[in-house]
Formats: sequence, C-alpha cells, structure tokens
Amino acid sequence: MGRIPAAERRAELVAAAVRVIAAEGVDGATTRRIAQEANAPLATLHYCFAAKEVLFAAVFEHVAGQYREVLTRNDVHGDVATTARALLRGVIEWYLANPDFGAAIVELISWGQRQEGQQAEMVYNEASATLRAILEAAATAAGQPVDPDTIDALTYIVSTLSDGFALNWLVFTDPTAAERQIDLTLGVLDAWMAAHLGNTSAPAASPSQASPAKLVS
Repeated sequence: MGRIPAAERRAELVAAAVRVIAAEGVDGATTRRIAQEANAPLATLHYCFAAKEVLFAAVFEHVAGQYREVLTRNDVHGDVATTARALLRGVIEWYLANPDFGAAIVELISWGQRQEGQQAEMVYNEASATLRAILEAAATAAGQPVDPDTIDALTYIVSTLSDGFALNWLVFTDPTAAERQIDLTLGVLDAWMAAHLGNTSAPAASPSQASPAKLVS
C-alpha cells in the first residue's frame, strides 16, 4: 500500500476529529481516540499536528470552510429575497444531511468560547462575511437599493434562523417535523423581508401548516 500524502492524512484526521467530537464531545476527543477513528497510528497524528490545540485549530478552519462552501453552493444569483431564501434553505438542508457535523459544531463553539483564543468567533465572522458578500452582490446585480444596515440585519436573521433550526433538529431528530419546520422557518424570513425589502420572490409559508405543539413533537 502506497504512502498517504501528508495533506490527505491531515484531512482524514480532521474529519475523524469531527466525528469523534460529535459522538463523544470535546472531552472525549482524545488524540488516541481520533487516531483510532482515522485508522492512523497515534505517532502519525502527532507528526501531522504538534499538539491537540493545533489539531482543533485545523478543525475550526475546516468548519469555517464548510460554511463557506455551503453558502457559495447555494448562491442562486437572484434578487436579494430569492438569494436569502436559497441560502437559508441550503444551510438548513445541509444540517439535515450532516447531523454529525452539526453536533460537532455545537460542541466546538461551546468549547471554543471557554478558551483564550477566538476560534468560535472566527467561524461566525467568516460565515457572516461570506453571507453578507453574497447578499450585497445580489442587491447590486438586481439593481436593488438595499442599505448596508438592512444587509447586516438580513445576514443576522438568516444566521440566527439556521442556528435555531439546527439546535432543534439535533434535539428532536424528527425528519417529518423537520420538513414542516423548514417551511415555518422560511416563512419567518419571508415575513421579515416583506417588511424590510418589499415583496419577496416566494410566498411566505402559511402558519396553519404546523402548530407549535406539532413542531416540537
């Protein structure tokens, strides 16, 4: 069997760290356990990452990169409302398809806030910067005069709605309820955009589609 390139091995170890953190939390993500998950010798992990903190820094960078990729992939190059809706749906569907990644993000953000560095803020700041840039480009391309404060507010709304959906999904893991919750979440975004951007490109979800009791069942 040929020797695995260092860059590929590092990527495997980072991916393994995400899986272990999702399953066992940060405290359970020892270097030995991560190496085992990656089917790599412990010595290889220490060769690729001089310390656990260095590995976790790479994990945070990976998380930030995933956010950028998801947002970029769901940029539909439409007007502001259409683009914002597509971005929110894209992130939500990504969380549904990658529950381990979502669980790892919650663990990492909580852990990162207790450390001296600003890794958790870095993830959010990079995601917000990417989201804001996409929305600004959509406004320019569509010839929509949207002021920077409104773009900032829309960036915050999309981020907050996706985070809230993700936490609910991680708690209840009910696919049927999640499908209704997607419509409800998008409806909240539609209502905000109707008030601040004018008519949206897609109709808001009807509140009658799901009662609060059903949504958290």
